[in-house]
Amino acid sequence: MPEVSEAIYEEIRRAIGQGQPKEAERLVQKALEDGFPAAEILNQGMVEAMRQVGQQYKDGEFFIPGVLAAARAMRSGVTVLEPELVKQNHGKIGLVILGTVEGDLHDMGKNLVGIMFRCSGFEVIDLGVDVSEKQFLTALRENPQASIVCISTLLSTTLPEMRRIVRGLRQADKKKTLKIMVGGAPVTQEFADSIGADAYTENAVDAAELARSFFI
Repeated sequence: MPEVSEAIYEEIRRAIGQGQPKEAERLVQKALEDGFPAAEILNQGMVEAMRQVGQQYKDGEFFIPGVLAAARAMRSGVTVLEPELVKQNHGKIGLVILGTVEGDLHDMGKNLVGIMFRCSGFEVIDLGVDVSEKQFLTALRENPQASIVCISTLLSTTLPEMRRIVRGLRQADKKKTLKIMVGGAPVTQEFADSIGADAYTENAVDAAELARSFFI
């Protein structure tokens, strides 16, 4: 059985890595029908594929178009997998507000974070890109049950805006229970600490795992 499972997971990883959404969807459906656990399909097949893509991108072996294609294939597989994952999680763990800061129109990283959070049992309100401090605060006011706010950016020029947003969220969090997570290419642990964020991760997979640890 381990050999069989590794074979199907390798096929899923290959389909995602090669940016083949239809094939990824087919293989994930086949794995479910063959009785493989949804969480295992996610972690050993799909998440591992994106880890590999991310590493290849860092190593200069992968470029943005390839990463985007892999992300699209990942989303197609998630579409098949998500209902089963939600069922296994017996409902939602918590509510997450997610957005890319004002002045930044990039959404690839943010979208991957959203996918991973949903697969991990969270309800996600995605504010999109170019999101101002006011928009984050409005979303928090309209959804007081939100337990996490995730702020993303790909541009170093928008780091001051991320700092402003974190400061505004802290002032608005009267109960002092909100967790603020930050990420993106120019963000570092040192910067996250300096602006008062609760958490920083380098990738979407780690972000979802860390968020779950807040509730387990």
